[in-house]
Amino acid sequence: MPELPEVEAARRAVSDHCSGKKIVSSIVADDSKVIDGVSIADFQASLDGKTILAAHRKGKNMWIQLDSPPFPSFQFGMAGAVYIKGVAVTKYKRSAVSDADEWPSKYSKLFLKLDDGLELSFTDKRRFARVRLLKDPAVVPPISELGPDALTEPMALDEFVESLSKKKIAIKALLLDQSYIAGIGNWIADEVLYQARIHPLQPAFSLSKGSCESLHKCIKEVVQYAVEVNADSSRFPIEWLFHFRWGKKPGKANGADSSQFPENWIFHSREKKPGKAFVDGKKIEFITAGGRTTAYVPELQKLPEDQAKKELAKATKHSHGGGEEEESEEEENKSKKGQKKATGVAKAPPSKKKSKGRRDSDSDSDDDDEDGEQPKKKTKVTASKQSKEVTKKSKTKTDTTKEKDSGTDGEQAKKNTRVTANNKQLKAEEVKSKAEANTTQKSKSKKRK
Repeated sequence: MPELPEVEAARRAVSDHCSGKKIVSSIVADDSKVIDGVSIADFQASLDGKTILAAHRKGKNMWIQLDSPPFPSFQFGMAGAVYIKGVAVTKYKRSAVSDADEWPSKYSKLFLKLDDGLELSFTDKRRFARVRLLKDPAVVPPISELGPDALTEPMALDEFVESLSKKKIAIKALLLDQSYIAGIGNWIADEVLYQARIHPLQPAFSLSKGSCESLHKCIKEVVQYAVEVNADSSRFPIEWLFHFRWGKKPGKANGADSSQFPENWIFHSREKKPGKAFVDGKKIEFITAGGRTTAYVPELQKLPEDQAKKELAKATKHSHGGGEEEESEEEENKSKKGQKKATGVAKAPPSKKKSKGRRDSDSDSDDDDEDGEQPKKKTKVTASKQSKEVTKKSKTKTDTTKEKDSGTDGEQAKKNTRVTANNKQLKAEEVKSKAEANTTQKSKSKKRK
């Protein structure tokens, strides 16, 4: 999703090209999922005739300050993007929509026409963004609930080290928590942990002071550099993990020129060959940390020995399905807040990717494209066991029926034998009676003679 550098690029574009200009007309999409808490008529009435004074940002949120409140506020979600006709604005690569044939785009959620003819459109082709009309966006949720901004309000080193010492959560999950630091998303978290040589699953409190200092430095440098180049990923340093974490050639995926990379740097498609991407011969693996697909380099990012054993034990327990397990922090937060929180539990990627059709609207996201395969395997095993048990029960029932039938047949045979014996006895008595009658008749005949 768009992270701090992409949202900052949008803010700068609005500030540079729209400040001081009046909104002469607006079009608000009839989409109550994205347009949150206000009717189309009220939204348009609050914008038309107003002058844009400035654009502000905190974390991944942006709002436009007008000459009087309320102000339009934007939560970019998975694919939110700002377009200004005739102006190049850097967008997250999966947020881009084509505006060559249709303007504004069919994905436009808010369209503004300014008094000098300039036109601005906020688009979202995946409908995870939120556009609100707020009197003071900075003092109400979601912005009021954010932690310090990673660019404009960085923590002092001592404060950062102390805060980490109190967190038992996995470091990747903590970095994704917007109430801790605002603006860091999945790719930035992976990048800073790679550069600081920290394993994504290492508990924050267990980091050495040196690791904390390195991480603090990397967050500052990565965020500042990405903002300086206006979030243009083709200008990111070639040694950044960013170019490799998507599992595709940079020339195809991120707009970078692959010819600038050393010849011994090998690229493979993560979708086709999970875990087979390399950075200068060093293997990149993909796990789940903080509920997100996470890229890391095992050779450089290692867990402490005791933590590694603990994670191995968890993995073994999961694979054998042994015992009852405590509900993870992620599941607790899902049930309580209806949103994902960090777990710090690694899951190996499946051997094959699910076919797209997604899973929900996140199918082309890099974050959970490997989720869901393993539970299916377990279900198949369970179904197989159930099938075997049913077959066994059926066989037992059949055998019992046969035994019952066998017993019934034996009794019937005995009954038939008794009937046959009785019939034979009756026939014998009948023959004897006839013989005696014949003898008596012959005797009477002789006497007459």
